[in-house]
Amino acid sequence: MRLSNTALAVLSLAAQVTASPAPQRREASHYPGPQYVANATRANAVREAFQTAWDGYYKYAYGHDSLRPVTNSFSDDRNGWGASAVDAFSTALVMQNWEVVNQVLAFVQTINFDEAIGDVSLFETTIRYLGGLLSAYDLLTGPLKGKSNDTASVQNILKQAQHLADNLKVAFDTPSGAPDNTLLFAPPRKAGSATNGIATIGTLVMEWTRLSDLTGDKTYGRLAQKGEEYLLHPQPAFGEPFPGLIGTDVNITTGLFVDSHGGWVGGDDSFYEYLIKMYLYDPVRFGEYKQRWIVAVESSIKYLTSHPTTRPDLTFLAIYDNQTLRFISQHLACFDGGNFILGGLTLNEPRYVDFGLALTAACHDTYEHTTTGIGPEVFQWQDNKQPLNATNNPGPPAAQADFYKEAGFWITDADYVLRPEVIESFYYAYRATGDTKYQEWAWEAFLHINSTCRVGSGYSSVSDVNAPGGGGYTDFQESFWFAEVLKYSYLIHAEEEEWQVKADHSNKFVYNTEAHPVRIAAGYERTFF
Repeated sequence: MRLSNTALAVLSLAAQVTASPAPQRREASHYPGPQYVANATRANAVREAFQTAWDGYYKYAYGHDSLRPVTNSFSDDRNGWGASAVDAFSTALVMQNWEVVNQVLAFVQTINFDEAIGDVSLFETTIRYLGGLLSAYDLLTGPLKGKSNDTASVQNILKQAQHLADNLKVAFDTPSGAPDNTLLFAPPRKAGSATNGIATIGTLVMEWTRLSDLTGDKTYGRLAQKGEEYLLHPQPAFGEPFPGLIGTDVNITTGLFVDSHGGWVGGDDSFYEYLIKMYLYDPVRFGEYKQRWIVAVESSIKYLTSHPTTRPDLTFLAIYDNQTLRFISQHLACFDGGNFILGGLTLNEPRYVDFGLALTAACHDTYEHTTTGIGPEVFQWQDNKQPLNATNNPGPPAAQADFYKEAGFWITDADYVLRPEVIESFYYAYRATGDTKYQEWAWEAFLHINSTCRVGSGYSSVSDVNAPGGGGYTDFQESFWFAEVLKYSYLIHAEEEEWQVKADHSNKFVYNTEAHPVRIAAGYERTFF
């Protein structure tokens, strides 16, 4: 299905705007700055949880990627470069935990990005390592400049990021320029994948563009933006079943889509997330990204909005297979409320903010109805407008019928792997509105996670959020526990700082998908492109 005439007109206008002389950077906001209420007691409780998790990692897994807190051991699941340390870096900085900051700063100097344990994911390496290093550099040379006396080590953060990117660049050496997500190191080389997904192609552009802007080497940004072009202009037509909503996988030889299924879920999610965030990063260079985000969210509201039969007050987004909807979502997808809110603030569009608040409220309900008070990994519902018990609209299994009647969803995967997305949306909702109920929701979620997942030397993922105690520990503390869950849980209660999300168009930072705050581009940087 091709773009509608309206959508094509919007995109044509975007191209004209991008090509025209630079407009003013920011429009006046329709949202005056809300009044925020800091809560030092709660912020300090999150700081203590961070310190507990860090102490366990530092004692049993330092220099490795992830802590196994039950057995007090470690895993090198992210190539052995110390993923938890790098992911913790920006959180320690915004918490101004200088003991941990100095420990990580020293560690970063020792990372050998020329060797890797296992396959290297271009996507995961970009959002965790490259994003984490660039964020730390932006913070230590920006609002926290002078807080570290080791200026040589601070400057070396950027050198390490550039060295890593130089090793990763081989991923883009494909006939189309769409990258191979799977690499091997020593020496760097592609694994020879046939396809790549839109999240793993479309969630590189912020970090690689920022690296270009900081170093003055335009190569990095151009590589990521070349891959993005295939997603901004999808071909063939079946790769875009609804205007702005595209398939999942691209042939990296041709740049052509090979399917037409997707949604705001894992494998697709952060492609849509970065469209509006790149516009926030620099509205002059990335005007087309904004227009593509608008087309995607308008289609999402029009075609994907769904309400459960037993709880029509809840609003979820369906996934799609071509134009057939399936009423399934994920904890991962619960970032969508926050992204709609951010887009609404950025574009002065209250309708997007309101829709994002509705999505956020529904994801809050996934926490409210489980035994642990934590939402599940995957859940499903029956849509109230589709024919009941249609092939794509089945009712709940008998064992969960009563649960579905009350909750408006049933659980299809009950894991909780320390994911941040629900609290992330609470954070954006609070920053948009100043409504303290979102602080309450975030605090309740933090308390439930703390009581359920705290074990041994840290925090562990659990197997069943609807069983007492979480159904058992899986003995794994994800690095994004440091980067995301603890950061958003802290920021929603913390004092005002430059890195906080702003409702009034005074943002100095934009958060990458791993919650690393990246400094928004200054005007002079546009000369690089």
